[in-house]
Amino acid sequence: MAPETAPIISAQGLTKRFGNFTAVDDVTFQVYPGDIVGYLGPNGSGKTTTIRMLCGLIIPTSGMAFVLGVDVVKDPEEVKRQIGYMSQKFALYDDLTVRENLEFYAGVYDVPTEQEKQRLAEIYQMAGLEARTNSPASTLSGGWRQRLALGCALVHKPPLIFLDEPTSGVDPVARREFWDLIYQLADEGTTIFVTTHYMDEAEHCSRVGFMHSGRLLAFDSPHDLKRHHLQGAAWAIDVSPLLEAVEVLSQTAGIVQARLHGDQAQVIVAGGWWTPESLTAELAGKKLTVTGIETVEPTLEDVFTLMAHQKV
Repeated sequence: MAPETAPIISAQGLTKRFGNFTAVDDVTFQVYPGDIVGYLGPNGSGKTTTIRMLCGLIIPTSGMAFVLGVDVVKDPEEVKRQIGYMSQKFALYDDLTVRENLEFYAGVYDVPTEQEKQRLAEIYQMAGLEARTNSPASTLSGGWRQRLALGCALVHKPPLIFLDEPTSGVDPVARREFWDLIYQLADEGTTIFVTTHYMDEAEHCSRVGFMHSGRLLAFDSPHDLKRHHLQGAAWAIDVSPLLEAVEVLSQTAGIVQARLHGDQAQVIVAGGWWTPESLTAELAGKKLTVTGIETVEPTLEDVFTLMAHQKV
């Protein structure tokens, strides 16, 4: 992103406290036009509280944020008018049809009457809802409800859309199809800010933020997060007994991190410490049987697990 480009979101020292509990603690980052930002972290890490402050839904305790150039503290209503927002439990009206839900939100967002018909047709096509316009929302599956919720959030053509865990609770196929819609929107110029706890989704974002216990641990591209925070090679090890092996590896010198990954142990190995042969021999001496070691691409889950462990 060119440095002269003005950020579409700018958060500085953003903090939110509820009584003695600090939900978001001194968060600072910038988002630029065209970004797909994946905002990651476990439940309770502060993701939703951050997004609600940026959307003007709750007021920060301290710090500041500007969204589309608007101060979220001084003019939250203007922020709401300019953005799209899809919450974890988007307020679809079950007794209304797909078309009636979209018409309702077109009215909420003051879409001009002369533009409404064309805009709804665009939403139907974008979300694949053409055959379901007269279906009550109550009859839609989880994946189709999310498509409709996304359409309602986009009906006024916002340049920036916030999606709060949009794929939570849907099947893998629906999740993949929903992300295809997100990429399509980004290709058309919409900036996307999406919270999720699915690490695989974040691999395809242009920027990723890691939240843990209210703190923003890192905010960068997936490539740079791996380059800056993982020093060493990633190996996948076929070993048994598997659980015992992970425990032993996590206490072995030169192993930066060890974790379960499917039916393998995945480790980050510090440079110069081990070869596959020497590590196999080391584990054999502890009555662990290695049947294969291969070099693999490190993942964002590796990065987050390592960073979160360092903060505990």
